[in-house]
Formats: sequence, C-alpha cells, structure tokens
Amino acid sequence: MVCGIASAGGRWLDRGVAIFRDLECWIDPVARDGPHAMAVDEWLCGLVEVPLLRVYRWDGAWASVGYFGRLADAEARGDCPDWVRRITGGGVVDHRADWTYSLVIPKDDPVAARRGAASYRTIHEVLAGVLREEGLRCRLSSGEAVAGEALCFANPVDHDVVGDGGVKIAGAGQRRSRRALLHQGSVALPAEGRASETRARALAGALASRVREVGIRPDDDVVERLVAARYGNAAWLRRR
Repeated sequence: MVCGIASAGGRWLDRGVAIFRDLECWIDPVARDGPHAMAVDEWLCGLVEVPLLRVYRWDGAWASVGYFGRLADAEARGDCPDWVRRITGGGVVDHRADWTYSLVIPKDDPVAARRGAASYRTIHEVLAGVLREEGLRCRLSSGEAVAGEALCFANPVDHDVVGDGGVKIAGAGQRRSRRALLHQGSVALPAEGRASETRARALAGALASRVREVGIRPDDDVVERLVAARYGNAAWLRRR
C-alpha cells in the first residue's frame, strides 16, 4: 500500500517564535496495538522532511519497555498483560492511563543536532509550559529523586516533567537514526477525545512557529515487516 501525507488544514498556521520553524501535526485516528504503534513510529523516521508530532491511542492494555530494559524486571513490577519493546531508551511505561505522543525530527534540524540531554530538555520545557496552561503546577526535574526503579513514572531523571512533591508527570525515550531523531513521550495525565486533540494542538502550537495538521496513511507492507522483524517478535521482546 502506498503511503501518503495530506494536509488537513490546507495551509500553514503562523504561531510565532518557537523551537521549530515548521511542524506537521498528525492526530492519528486509529487506535493500534503495541507492535503496530511502535512500527508506525519507526516507519515515520524514514519519511519526514519537517518535524512531525504524532499523537495516538492504544488498542488494548499495553505497557512498553525501553530498548535497554530487562523485561523480567518490568514484568515483576506490575500486572499489565501485553508488552512491547521500544527502539528508544527509558524505562517501563504503562500506557493504560497515559497520553502518548511522538516527535520525529529530521536529523539536520538544529534540535536533532543537539546532544541527547539538550534535546530532551528543550522538548520537555515546551511540554511543561503546555501543561501549566492546563492549570498544572510542574517543573523540570534535576534528577534529585532518582531511585533506580524500572517503572518510568517511579523514577524521574534529569529533565523529566514533575509536579508537586517531585512526582513524575511526563517522560520520554529517544533514538537517533541516520534519518531522524525519534522522541517517544508519555504524559501521566490521560486525555480522551476532544481533550486529547486540544492538548495535541496546544503542544504543536508551542513547539513550532508554523503548524499544519496532516493525515497520514502508513505503508502497511513496511509496517507489517517491522512488526514481524521486531515489535511483534517474541525474541525481540525478550532480548534482555
């Protein structure tokens, strides 16, 4: 199946000064299982020409474990029945009660060219501002409460978003490829339907000077190959 990206709004919307000049925003209407959700993100890494924000939903009860994480440690901590391994780093994230987004940034963009900690901080500064606009008191963590926990939201690290008392609200994992920086983020404040769309558009508008909403039709053949080779493969899931 041939993929395609179509403008949903027909024009760029000027937003003012931000970390990106242009950004495409895809509010993915399809709820996907873990393997297909991850495969679509990887497929996007080979496609984007301008930074892309994808906001999406999960089909079923899923948790994800970072590329370097030990699945046995993750399974010992909770009751989530379905697991998928990300290609990004970070800890375990329970997606049954979160708001999930990905940023795919072409490698020649200045944000992608920054060191990992710097790009992570830059994105989370913008996200924290959006959450404050929702009325939440939050800041970036300096890693003061790191506890070595496998569960991502039990272990805020440098530049995660935390609320009162240092409770982690948002974290992410990153991966750099030859084509793009993939930043997979999770916010422990669920938003459904119109509330999710409102947050997506607020984040897009805070990230970029010009925003264009798009519709994307993933390449099913490529996505299914990625699912078979990695995300739906038991050997990949249990590689650590």
